[in-house]
Amino acid sequence: MKHFEIVAHRGIPTEAPENTIASFQRAVELGADAIELDVRLTSDKIPVVYHYFYLQENTSASGAIFDFTLEQLRDVKVFCKNNPAAKEGCISTLSEILEMFGGKIGFEIEIKGPEPEAPEIIGGVLNKFKNFWNSFEITSYEPALLLSVREICPGLIVDLLFPRSESWMKLDVVQYQAIHHSRLAHARAVHLHPTQLSETVVNALRNQGIEIHVWDVNDEQALMTVAKFGIPRICTDNFKQALAFRDKMS
Repeated sequence: MKHFEIVAHRGIPTEAPENTIASFQRAVELGADAIELDVRLTSDKIPVVYHYFYLQENTSASGAIFDFTLEQLRDVKVFCKNNPAAKEGCISTLSEILEMFGGKIGFEIEIKGPEPEAPEIIGGVLNKFKNFWNSFEITSYEPALLLSVREICPGLIVDLLFPRSESWMKLDVVQYQAIHHSRLAHARAVHLHPTQLSETVVNALRNQGIEIHVWDVNDEQALMTVAKFGIPRICTDNFKQALAFRDKMS
């Protein structure tokens, strides 16, 4: 079993509103190797850090992110689903987050899309933080968006996100699609779900020169699985559990 890096998914959402400054600050304090965050464009094409298309029930407004300007989003409050006593947060721009946390922690930055211009706009922000690129990885489910990022930000690492398997999908199809979608994206790594791991899948991807990272590593069984296969990097909603498990491995 090998040591793995731990990515805090949307920060520490059990203690602060997800994808907010407070959530990311808590990840830094607890010693996460990186934070995962999601980037969407506002109606005035500003990259902001928010996961969903729609503002959720834990916000003070409703509607689709792409219908709001940045100025309008400034008034939206975000509350912690898992800790009602936590202080409310707000929606930040990607620039604000990178300015605040760049150099303090690694970043896994997911481009949600689907706008074709998203890589150019987001790449414009990323190019202002080149001195932190060695701690960045850009992710997306869309190979085309990753290809565009590579062109706009040469040398920046891109990784492909692979969705949960559909009910009909066996591991041979997971393996085949993961390899070829990664090739399409020119991705350094593919991010799989723990249920998609097997010795055959892991070996096949590695034989193609494709690294494997794993997302949704949220229970003991998933942690045992990633440790068994020597996965170098995981993303979790349960940071403290993952950290305790890793500490036991040492």
